[in-house]
Amino acid sequence: MSSKITLKTSHINLDSELIEPIFGEIHYAYVTYVKEQGKILITPVSSQWFVKMYKPTQFLLKSRNLKGDKSLAVREILIDNNLNMTDKDLEYEIIDKTNLIKVNIS
Repeated sequence: MSSKITLKTSHINLDSELIEPIFGEIHYAYVTYVKEQGKILITPVSSQWFVKMYKPTQFLLKSRNLKGDKSLAVREILIDNNLNMTDKDLEYEIIDKTNLIKVNIS
């Protein structure tokens, strides 16, 4: 079974199964990189607590296909933090209570 989150050409690709319950009809995500954890955090722009805790960047969730898969163009985060840009499957954790996706990027 393939990962539901992948890094491909500086985009984080999210499977529609993850998008539906977390984002619903929201088309923008807050994204931030937490160096201490080696994780990229992704949450819908409706998560006001996230803005207070982090200084996130707002990204458009771009549609990838009719199935509902989405992608985030995170090239600037990868470059700014000198992260490995090799295409790969990414490990992740979902925090349901706060609609947060923690993606292991290190």
